[in-house]
Amino acid sequence: MADDLEYTLIYTDWGWLGAARSPRGLVSLALPHSTAEGAMSALGMPIGAECCGVGFAEFEKKLRDYLAGKQVAFDEILDLVAATNFQRQVWLAAREIPYGETRSYAWVATRLGNPKACRAVGQALGKNPLPIVIPCHRVLSSGGTLGGFSGGIDTKRRLLALEGMPCPGF
Repeated sequence: MADDLEYTLIYTDWGWLGAARSPRGLVSLALPHSTAEGAMSALGMPIGAECCGVGFAEFEKKLRDYLAGKQVAFDEILDLVAATNFQRQVWLAAREIPYGETRSYAWVATRLGNPKACRAVGQALGKNPLPIVIPCHRVLSSGGTLGGFSGGIDTKRRLLALEGMPCPGF
């Protein structure tokens, strides 16, 4: 990771999460892990790296509130400079999906002006560095099945249920 990144570890009832930011904005979010080391590793931080944590208090509160079932607006500034233009477009389209609602991969592809790009949309969402903040868990296949999720299907189901949505496979 770049030298200009700061990160924090956040313990919740779901487990350890990690967040990293650059001076330009949030860069990555590690979904819950059973250990702090797991969250650090998911962020790409070496075990034993010094945790900054300064200035993350508001974001940490939002994450805790969200994981406790409260509706939260993740309006933080994002640093997506490492993304391709297509990934950035997909992620920003996913960020528009309201809390408690889902859309399809086809919806995202159509929104970007390329209705046949469903598979490419799925691949871009699979590389989303900021799950929850960029709510890719709200994107389902056109048939209503869950599709994929970088944090695992069980976590996707759990996040959808947290937002009060019926989940396929429950």
